[in-house]
Amino acid sequence: MGQRTWADTMGRAGRLAARHKLAAAIAGLCVAAALAGIAWAELSSPAAAADPPAHAFSLPVLGQSSKHVSLSDYAGKPLIVNFFASWCAPCQQETPLLARFYRAEHGRVALVGLDENDVAGSALSFTRRHGVSYPVGFDPEVIAASAYGVDALPQTFFLNASHQVVDRIFGPLTAADLSKGIALATGT
Repeated sequence: MGQRTWADTMGRAGRLAARHKLAAAIAGLCVAAALAGIAWAELSSPAAAADPPAHAFSLPVLGQSSKHVSLSDYAGKPLIVNFFASWCAPCQQETPLLARFYRAEHGRVALVGLDENDVAGSALSFTRRHGVSYPVGFDPEVIAASAYGVDALPQTFFLNASHQVVDRIFGPLTAADLSKGIALATGT
């Protein structure tokens, strides 16, 4: 083999680099297409279309540790599960709305508050100050919130009578959110 010139070497290096860039680009497109196909299959599968089941919980009632509030207490009934804490500023905004709703609509849809990562005395003061009369489970160790994937407060879950999650609200609940969630939970 003869001696190569600098120009020949650089030309060959350029052709190799271009070939590898083309191969890398083709591989990247194949990976992207495969991921898109997997995502499409997941979204269009019957399991993805179904509402996920709610996670069971059983927690001591706030201020009454000998009593418990459980998901199973509401078997066959639509249920609103609201995760909150006394130290949560947005919870201050939504709790009066939930308290008014519960007093007005007490029998139509059940409502349970789950106080998360809180101090019992602060939680009791908070619920009294806001007129909360619905059952509140006390969860200082964030067990229920972890099971539901709650990573910020407040969050509200609307469950149908089969206790499937039909709606989830991140942040403070509004009257419109409440109406929409109840309609989904009750099928009305």
